[in-house]
Amino acid sequence: MASVSDLLTLSNQLKSISDSPQLDCELLLCQVLGVDRTWLRTWPENQVTLDNQQKYKALIALRLQGKPIAYLTGSRGFWTMDLHVSEDTLIPRPETELLVDLALGINLPKQSLALDLGTGTGAIALALASERSDIHVTAVDSQAGAVTLAKTNCQHYKLTNVVIFQSNWFDAIDAKTSTFDLIVSNPPYIAQQDPHLTQGDVRFEPLSALVSGIDGLDDLRIIVSNSPCFLNPDGWLLLEHGYNQGGAVRDLMAAAGFSSLATHQDYNHQDRVTLGQWK
Repeated sequence: MASVSDLLTLSNQLKSISDSPQLDCELLLCQVLGVDRTWLRTWPENQVTLDNQQKYKALIALRLQGKPIAYLTGSRGFWTMDLHVSEDTLIPRPETELLVDLALGINLPKQSLALDLGTGTGAIALALASERSDIHVTAVDSQAGAVTLAKTNCQHYKLTNVVIFQSNWFDAIDAKTSTFDLIVSNPPYIAQQDPHLTQGDVRFEPLSALVSGIDGLDDLRIIVSNSPCFLNPDGWLLLEHGYNQGGAVRDLMAAAGFSSLATHQDYNHQDRVTLGQWK
C-alpha cells in the first residue's frame, strides 16, 4: 500500500495543467478519504487502501484532462461559505466577491429587497443574505439544474430570507408587484469567438453561463434596459463584467438613465464590477 505522502507526490504530474498542483492533490485525496487537509499533514505516513488509491488516481486522471477541481470535489469556497457545485453552473470565482463587497457597502434601507439575476450556485444571493438578515433576496436562474443547486445551498445554510425560482432574467417577475432596492448579476459576458473558451476550466463549464453574443454584451444589454422597471427610486444596479467591458457597461447604464456610475477593479487590478443608481 501507499502512504498519504506517497500519493501526494502525484502533484508532479499536475504541474503542466495547474497553478496549484500540490493543493489540487490534497483536495482530491481529502475528497476520497473524507478528511480535511490538516489530517493529511498530521498523518502523512497513514497507509491508504488500494480501493481509495484507485479512486484518487481516477480523479487525478480527470484533473490531467483539465476538469476543474470544483467539479471533481463537488464544492467551492465563496465568501464565508462552502458551496455545492455541479456542471449545471459556473464555478464561483474570487473576483465575484467584489460584487458582494460593493453591494454590502451600499446604504440600503432596512427590510430592503434585492434581486440576483442568473444566480447559478446561489453564491451572490446567499452571501448577501448571510450578511444582512434584514435583506430579502429573490434569486432566479433560467436553468432548472441551477435552481435546484441554489436551493440546496440555501437549505444547507438555513437561510430563510432567500426565495429562489426559475426565470429567464426578468421573465417570471411581475414589475407591478415586485420591485427592488438592489439588483445584482454576474451574467454571461464572454464573446462567442473568445479564445479563452477553449482554455482552462471554462472548457468544462456550461456555455449558457459564459457566452453572450458576438461582443459578450447581449445579456448585459437585456439586464440594463429592463432594470429600471424593477428598481425602486434610489435603487442600485451592480453588474459583473469582463475586464475590457467597463466603458461599454457604463455607456449602457448612462443611456438607460442611471447615475452615480462607477467601475471597480478586482484584486488583479482589472475592471470587474460597474454600478449605478436609479433615480
